[in-house]
Amino acid sequence: MNKVLKTGKILIPKDADLSKWSVVACDQYTSQPEYWDAVSEYVGDAPSTLHITLPEIYLEGDDVAQRIESINANMQKYIDTNLFKEIAGKYIYVERTQRDGVVRHGLMGVVDLEEYDYRKGSQTAIRATEGTVLERIPPRVRVRENASLELPHIMLLIDDRDLTVIEPLFTEKENFEIAYDFTLMQDSGSIRGYIVDDKAQARIDAAIAALADKDTFCKKYSVGDDKGVLLFAVGDGNHSLATAKECYERIKAKIGDEAKDHPARYALVEVTNVHDKALEFEPIHRVVFDVDPEKMMADLAKFYELGDEGQGFVAVIGDEKREIFVKNAPTNLAVGTLQKFIDEYLEKNGGRVDYIHGDDVVEELSKVPTNIGFLLPPMEKEELFPTVILDGALPRKTFSMGHAYDKRFYLEARKISR
Repeated sequence: MNKVLKTGKILIPKDADLSKWSVVACDQYTSQPEYWDAVSEYVGDAPSTLHITLPEIYLEGDDVAQRIESINANMQKYIDTNLFKEIAGKYIYVERTQRDGVVRHGLMGVVDLEEYDYRKGSQTAIRATEGTVLERIPPRVRVRENASLELPHIMLLIDDRDLTVIEPLFTEKENFEIAYDFTLMQDSGSIRGYIVDDKAQARIDAAIAALADKDTFCKKYSVGDDKGVLLFAVGDGNHSLATAKECYERIKAKIGDEAKDHPARYALVEVTNVHDKALEFEPIHRVVFDVDPEKMMADLAKFYELGDEGQGFVAVIGDEKREIFVKNAPTNLAVGTLQKFIDEYLEKNGGRVDYIHGDDVVEELSKVPTNIGFLLPPMEKEELFPTVILDGALPRKTFSMGHAYDKRFYLEARKISR
């Protein structure tokens, strides 16, 4: 029996303009205020997830408390004005057409946070794929702790090599009711959702249960019984899921056993097969702000032994690109090696780092004389599950599943308060 992923009570706006309602995940375009200005102008006062989420570009602003208060008030207003229709006891099958026309496939459901632990070395069925930055959780808790709704950009990955869970839905969808079908803003493609029928739902649950079988898991990854079954790896929204977990644990501390029936015990997610042909792992690059780029490069040469071979990445200063090879790399991935240096450099010298999707954005930001960019190589997606199982979480911000404009948009909602 599948006990980790379940159907839930999913909320979709009834009559709203969904192109204005649906907004990209809050952790995108964090160094591009012009993007969010354009979104705000396009949305205006229309019902929108822009009004009930907090883009991270505003997370450190002086008015963040007022923004959170407004978010909570808007959530309650949307509930009180019967904005939503409820799809209860059903999965939603999602077809996300990306900007390039390629379709990514997913399945909306809820997961039990009792089956999730983001700490390194966790053996739970749901695990983080990257190191969780604990100091990033409290600001997000302030957004969620008094919220009446959750709107996820969380994507969980399954390692379904035989294509048993989601792929059969490609043809089964002919029997499903369409939940939504519209074009996404900012030239970000389109999305269509189908309400999964009972027959397909039973097949999905059986297929997930088969993936969770302990003997099958051990043979698949050539591991012993000491390894817990990794069923879902967090592909996107790691800190959002960690925040949901933290809020649920606080509720448990307050109300004890009653928490087992609390809606906050569960989190709404989209599940995607890591073998989906549309799914590509893009590197997450770095741009360091408010530093002397040449000093940083000189310190890098002192920090590591550099040469003509080894772990490679590219430094971008102005219009110049410099190939860097680290001979004495302390980690298995270039991203971990670079991050170790950046963290120590910033601690001693000041400045800040941002995590950037897209070479072009890095190159543009690196033209500022006090900025320096670093372009990182991609990680092969087939390496993800074996690496997390054997080595634990990857360095933070190791990979991104596609370009910023192809990320999961906020769309479906779910009540998390009583």
